[in-house]
Amino acid sequence: MLSPHVRFEGFTATDWVRVLSLFRPRRTTGELRDPNRPRGGVIAIHDHGRLRKLLHTTVGRLGTGDITWPMTAEELAKRHEASFCIVLESGTLERIMERFASRARKGDDLATQTLTLFSLAQAELAAGRLSAWPLRLRGVPIPTPGMVRTSLDAVCPIGKALVLGIFEGGELWTSVALRRGQDGISLILGPDEIRGDMGLLSGDWRRDYRHLSHAIEDRVGPIAFGCYAETASFRALEVDPSPGAWARAAFVRDIILSPLPAPMAIPLGIDASRAAFLAMRKVMERVDSNGVVAGSIERLWDRAAKSAQHGELEEMLGFHPLELLRKLLVRED
Repeated sequence: MLSPHVRFEGFTATDWVRVLSLFRPRRTTGELRDPNRPRGGVIAIHDHGRLRKLLHTTVGRLGTGDITWPMTAEELAKRHEASFCIVLESGTLERIMERFASRARKGDDLATQTLTLFSLAQAELAAGRLSAWPLRLRGVPIPTPGMVRTSLDAVCPIGKALVLGIFEGGELWTSVALRRGQDGISLILGPDEIRGDMGLLSGDWRRDYRHLSHAIEDRVGPIAFGCYAETASFRALEVDPSPGAWARAAFVRDIILSPLPAPMAIPLGIDASRAAFLAMRKVMERVDSNGVVAGSIERLWDRAAKSAQHGELEEMLGFHPLELLRKLLVRED
């Protein structure tokens, strides 16, 4: 997905840190996790029913003498107050790398190589030679490189750009623009070179986002998909589990999606429909004690959900991209 000649431009250290901070794990309330939570991870290597090595990513090597083996990854993590744990059978990493080397081809991009590694690790997981805790992406299928390219073609054709603009206090807080070339993302542009081109701002981000999009278009070309919001709204939406959250936010302009390609609009519309069905069901449950009407509504939603196929983009990838984002970011600790 990244071009071999990709360029990073227009980022100060503060701008880049702000972009990364948007995707820090947080609670569903939008707040950051407890600072006193378990930190670091544990990696265990075992062979023929014996624990051979135990490492903590922050503490270092741990003793194995007082551990009764076997022990699950979750038990190990909690025993050593770690936030994650990976348990490997001896030789697993070597087997993954040997298979990766046999499958790798000259010209494979970063996305292809990453998906290959994930598929090999998933095979070891299914065989029981690798286990991990927590498995936040359990049940999410790994797309093929072709599926990723097809999805990217639908959302951002060659020669166009994807834009994320985040505002705070009436000012541009940070932004990132990804321009797609013939061989992948060829330019990643930050806000440092854009602010001066935006002109005089009104202090209302719902108006000022247009200045940002025009300035980016002058630099990188036409925009295929743009997402603009205030910091707090964007962070809350990332972890909001309620159906229709993104569609509802777009409707009341807590977030502005412009332009919005059809493959992204369809899943948002389906989410909104689901939210309407759930709200209707709650109302009917209060007035329909026998559940006759509520049951009919539930069956109607089931049929509608099955026929809707959850949108073109989800059909291509095999999973809902917004739900995947939420699974990656939500932490309850």
